[in-house]
Amino acid sequence: MHRSAPRLTRILACAAVPVMLVVAGCSSDSDSASKGSASSASAAPEAKKSPTVAPARFSKLPSPCDSITEKTIEDLVPGTKSKNGTAGKSSDIARRGSCSWNGLDDNGVKGSQYRWLDVSFLRYDSDASLAVSGEQRAVESYAKEIAKAKGTEGAKDVKTSPAPGVGDEATTVNYTLRKTDEDFTYATIVARTENGVVTLTYNGTGYAGAKNPSAADLTKAALKAAKEAVASVATANK
Repeated sequence: MHRSAPRLTRILACAAVPVMLVVAGCSSDSDSASKGSASSASAAPEAKKSPTVAPARFSKLPSPCDSITEKTIEDLVPGTKSKNGTAGKSSDIARRGSCSWNGLDDNGVKGSQYRWLDVSFLRYDSDASLAVSGEQRAVESYAKEIAKAKGTEGAKDVKTSPAPGVGDEATTVNYTLRKTDEDFTYATIVARTENGVVTLTYNGTGYAGAKNPSAADLTKAALKAAKEAVASVATANK
């Protein structure tokens, strides 16, 4: 009886050894899994941030019919019926607007001079969802407005040239157009100022034997009016 007790003790001790090893092994696997999960979590990419887009500088447009001074209207459109102009229809005056003036200066037997002046405004907001600033959108619109002027149906002798001193960038488009059995001379100034685009068109013709205005004279007058129109955008946003 006394000999079997030590033997039983030894057997129980040996049996306990693999049980401890198994427990140790499970603990080691568990720790490794926890560390692996923590590493995976820390390695997970961060959520992408929304792109930063510069806010548009101009938030509104001027009243188109007030964008050119009365004195300039008198000089460019003699005989105009309304110095206040005729406003174009717009569903969103904060983004687009236009105004036009026309007049016939009747000089009796010396003939008459007809003039027509139009100015239009477009304004663009920044779009964070597309990562496009208002200025970038205006640059695209500026190019489209130039192409539109150059592509006027029936236009002849189309020429383009820079228009220095008008906004951030500007282009003059000159051409002639036959209508109402008369040849009209055109000068269109397309200008961009920050996130706004201004298009001013000035044209005229001579009736009853009067000479037609030259492209140079119309362009000079159009540039003067375009500078006023562009400046009015900044004034409206002060």
